[in-house]
Amino acid sequence: MKYLKLVLLFFCLSLYNCKTETKLKLTVNVVLSDSLSAKQLDGRLLLIFSDNNDSEPRFQVGEGLNAQPIFGINVENWSGEREFSFDDSVFGFPYDQLSKIKPGDYYIQAVLHVYETFKLSTGQEVKLPMDNGEGQHWNISPGNLYSKPIKISVSATETQSFDIVLDEVIAAIEEPQDTEWIKHIKMKSELLSEFWGRDIYLGAHILLPKGFDEHPEAKYPLMVFQGHFPSDFGGFRTTPPDENLKPEYSERFHVDGYNITEQQEAYNFYKRWNEPDFPRFLIIEIQHPTPYYDDSYAVNSASQGPYGDALTYELIPYIEKMFRGQGAGWSRFLYGGSTGGWESLAVQVKYPDEYNGCFAACPDPIDFRAYCLTNIYQDENAYYAKSNHKIIEVPAHRDYLGNVSSTVRESNHLELVLGDKSRSGGQFDIWEATYSPQGEDGYPVRLWDKMSGKINHDVAQYWLENYDLRHILERDWDKLGEKLKGKIHIYCGDMDNYYLNNAVYLMEDFLESTTDPYYDGEVDYGDRAEHCWNGDHENPNAISRLRYNSMYVPKIMKRILESAPIGADLTSWRYK
Repeated sequence: MKYLKLVLLFFCLSLYNCKTETKLKLTVNVVLSDSLSAKQLDGRLLLIFSDNNDSEPRFQVGEGLNAQPIFGINVENWSGEREFSFDDSVFGFPYDQLSKIKPGDYYIQAVLHVYETFKLSTGQEVKLPMDNGEGQHWNISPGNLYSKPIKISVSATETQSFDIVLDEVIAAIEEPQDTEWIKHIKMKSELLSEFWGRDIYLGAHILLPKGFDEHPEAKYPLMVFQGHFPSDFGGFRTTPPDENLKPEYSERFHVDGYNITEQQEAYNFYKRWNEPDFPRFLIIEIQHPTPYYDDSYAVNSASQGPYGDALTYELIPYIEKMFRGQGAGWSRFLYGGSTGGWESLAVQVKYPDEYNGCFAACPDPIDFRAYCLTNIYQDENAYYAKSNHKIIEVPAHRDYLGNVSSTVRESNHLELVLGDKSRSGGQFDIWEATYSPQGEDGYPVRLWDKMSGKINHDVAQYWLENYDLRHILERDWDKLGEKLKGKIHIYCGDMDNYYLNNAVYLMEDFLESTTDPYYDGEVDYGDRAEHCWNGDHENPNAISRLRYNSMYVPKIMKRILESAPIGADLTSWRYK
């Protein structure tokens, strides 16, 4: 009750809540065009406002200082016979009500994020957005409906109503084509298809080593790059940068012409890949989107199914058989950053014999006592720091100087607009979809109340025992220690934008305390480095992030030579 009062007080003090002036009287009605009204549709209907015309409103949604207003409602069995109205009963972000939008000129647009019905093997029926080749992005997902942006003027005094027609369909995405160096595969997962009650496919982009066709006797070690949904193999280019490429400024790195730098680094890697002293590996970037996110977090979970087993026991062996991998745990390595950093460590921990080392850069929280800035086991509320006499919101994002641009409450309220029941495709929702138990309705159980931030400590205990990687290592070190010795490498900037370094500190405390055996790995930090520092002390983050595919190779080679079992093939793949 105390936190509820604090939440209400905060809303009344905030800039756009409880104002004394007269509220706007605004309604926006959305209908389907005649051409799209034939079949009944389920999904999340989104209404977006933009105060500029730099791009369509659907591409300007975010939680930072440039956030634009957005509102969302569920629709079921929608056909052309019905319209949906947005008014003050519909929750929004950053304004919780439509009437609180500032008067002025706006471009408005509606999008229907279409849901499908899944009959799960657990017996429940759920409605979720199927990935359609885009990596779970509602604003570009093929098959979603949208309207053309229209310009309106919102008055502070008039009662206004605007009509929007959904008359456009997002087109299918073209599949990448095989080249001499890069191949693309998809395979049906029997494990996942059984869980979801429909065919589910896993995919991968495979970079072949030099001399692959000329050396049919060679069998190769495997490097598995974990991370968000890749549309193609990244960072590999067989030609120099395009001479006609117009330089683009990177807001993230404050670098002009960063697009040219990216092409140059990709070309440099191609040249390095072909040098005679470079080891011959298979490198794969895997595709495993789920109806909740652009990837599964590579572990088994109650609400998403057995993705960990599917990737390790179905996809990896399938690729190794097709492209002559060694097919043994000593020859497989995991690496990646952020989501991919967590996945690399989690997969190594949960499948200790199947992989021989992980290189986890800027991992998502690996100790939930530092779930970013929240201790989910002890804190009562995720949105507000505990205090008797003041209200402090918990930050969610900062720059390397500590300037805060969003809070945990704002991140979660935007997700709640984009989709309820953990269906937003956002960061906090995918953590719930991965780590939480499955509710009776088939959806993940909330870790905290999405409106108020009040933490459910029963759910937190489930997270602790199943996905808190530090806790699992400490609990099971007597069984895992020998299997993981020399395999764990973690890197993080000490000014990570999402405060991920805090959990790394706690993990390091445990790892450095191990004695039977000592973990014999590496934990390292980048001074004032933001997300996603990966262990490179020589170059800025803007450069090192483009060198993932080559920077860990010397460490991997060292690990292979130290740990490969007697009789392992250490020669067939080391040709010049």
